Amino acid sequence: MSNIYDVSESNLNLAAETLKSGGLVAFPTETVYGLGANVYLSDAVAKIFAAKERPKFDPLISHIADIDFLPEYALTDERIMALGKKFWPGPLTIVMRRKDNNPAIDLACSGLENIAVRMPAHPVALELIRKSGIPIVAPSANRFKSISPTTAHHVRDSLGDKVDMILDGGQCSVGVESTIIDLTGKQAVMLRAGGTTLEALEDFLNEKVLISHGNPNLPSAPGQLLKHYAPGKPLRINATERKDGEFYIGFGKISDSDINLSPNADLEEAASRLFAYLRFADRQENYSGICMSPIPETGLGLAINDRIRRAAYKE
Repeated sequence: MSNIYDVSESNLNLAAETLKSGGLVAFPTETVYGLGANVYLSDAVAKIFAAKERPKFDPLISHIADIDFLPEYALTDERIMALGKKFWPGPLTIVMRRKDNNPAIDLACSGLENIAVRMPAHPVALELIRKSGIPIVAPSANRFKSISPTTAHHVRDSLGDKVDMILDGGQCSVGVESTIIDLTGKQAVMLRAGGTTLEALEDFLNEKVLISHGNPNLPSAPGQLLKHYAPGKPLRINATERKDGEFYIGFGKISDSDINLSPNADLEEAASRLFAYLRFADRQENYSGICMSPIPETGLGLAINDRIRRAAYKE
């Protein structure tokens, strides 16, 4: 029996009850599908790490549905609330100080003093959070280090029956994970490039945002490990032409690619297709490797390049 469920009022209610009672529910967001658990139930959070085979030192993001709840959950200030009101709901995660030492959320925070929070811009995600009445921790709903899922069937293919319910909300619109920005210090620091651009953040904050890739051996936010988002086949990036045996993913005006992220060089289109195209390339049995055209390091290109560099990293 499939664990993929259509989105209906009754299935949303069932998913909310599943979360409240300690189960795992995969659900769509605008970025990728998330594997959700009740943040206050450490046994449930532990199931996420087990299902994904993810190390417990890699912290998770809490998802909320109402910005007015944020001051109850974390230490906020005017800058944090202003940023949330500007970019939420949306693909931005804010790292801030934990409000108390509630041991129930230690595992979700990997024992760190900070907590990462975002409000997803997807009606299914928001309704599920509201019905659950709790923050939902939800990393991408896939095996650790593998390609992130942008459809319900990607989740099923990766995690199988390790998930109690998979809510099918269709294809994700943004296609790369949220940007993570650390606001625990005087200067804003981007810990992961994502669906909210560096330029948009700097324009709103009216300050330079530092970029940190973190310590891959002791990450302070998700997505900082050297190898991540990886297909099974070796991936070569910044390729201007293919080598023998390579499946070629193009970008822009490339004449001989097998598929093209965006023939018109539209970075939003490329981001939305990235993980699905990597999955498609990985399934092609007549090829031994994958190569990808150069992607500009501007706008969403920063997030795309972050993902493909980690996907191509050789351990």
